[in-house]
Amino acid sequence: MNPEEAVDAAIKLWEQMATEIISIVGEIGFNSLYSRSISLTQSTFPWVAASSKLPLIDQRLPELKIDFDGQSPEKVSEANCLLLITFTDILASLIGEQLTTTILSSAWGNSALANTSKEFENE
Repeated sequence: MNPEEAVDAAIKLWEQMATEIISIVGEIGFNSLYSRSISLTQSTFPWVAASSKLPLIDQRLPELKIDFDGQSPEKVSEANCLLLITFTDILASLIGEQLTTTILSSAWGNSALANTSKEFENE
């Protein structure tokens, strides 16, 4: 996978997930979860920038794309995996694992969720 494909795949996952989560907790709720996830991920990947304000989702994902651009596909994958795990862990702690799994299944489809779960187990 080339760097551009890795970045595009990562952003697509976030766009799909954001749509589902925003429909449940609203944009402010999503932005709060996302900001916390970015903040926690920075200890491992300091090049993933956190904004001091909570912009709308259409401003957040381009910022993430900029952070991922120029990184190797492996680094993008590692950072995105940690960011997604962090985000979903926070979400699950607030609304429960079953509802989180249902939301992710709606966002990514059952097959994508199964593949993602296998990747998380291999971490």
